[in-house]
Amino acid sequence: MRQLLVILFSQALVNNFMLSRILGTCPFIGVSQQVETATGMSLAVVFVMTVASAITWLVQNFILNPLNMVYLQTVSFILVIAALVQLIEMVIRKSSPSLYRALGIYLPLITTNCAVLGVAIINYQANYTLLESAVSGAAGGLGWALAIILFAAIRERQRLAPVPRAMQGFPIALVTTGLLAMAFLGFSGFDVARFVGL
Repeated sequence: MRQLLVILFSQALVNNFMLSRILGTCPFIGVSQQVETATGMSLAVVFVMTVASAITWLVQNFILNPLNMVYLQTVSFILVIAALVQLIEMVIRKSSPSLYRALGIYLPLITTNCAVLGVAIINYQANYTLLESAVSGAAGGLGWALAIILFAAIRERQRLAPVPRAMQGFPIALVTTGLLAMAFLGFSGFDVARFVGL
């Protein structure tokens, strides 16, 4: 249980996929105009990361490793992720057409979101169990969700701020991302194992 807590805190805060590892920047910048759309994208990414982490662990340990086909890891992981994204795209289109339109092209781009593929590969490299892989995926998704929702809230406030004309739009978004990453850098000195009592 303590090992799962270490994975949870380290993936969500200390090694945040967006702000520490710089993975998943395309939807992070593209869908962070409003908190509502950022929240919808976050839920989709958390679901895909969690389920993809578990399924890719099964594919790796029960298909690729026994058949000595580890060289197909990236291709098979991307196929799993693409199937999950298609599933969630159909669910969102049916249940919330307005959110589906707001997410636009960024919803299918979860397939190529390097944070989703990154968590699956990191789980394999860390030699996690099935449960640890699922927790790692969920924690990575929650950390990414925390980052994008905070970023979207800041961007909503920036529309009311007197930002210089040369800094409006993409430049201020990059500066804000850098400042947010520096804030999360404070978690790097946090001893997670000591916190959970290991």
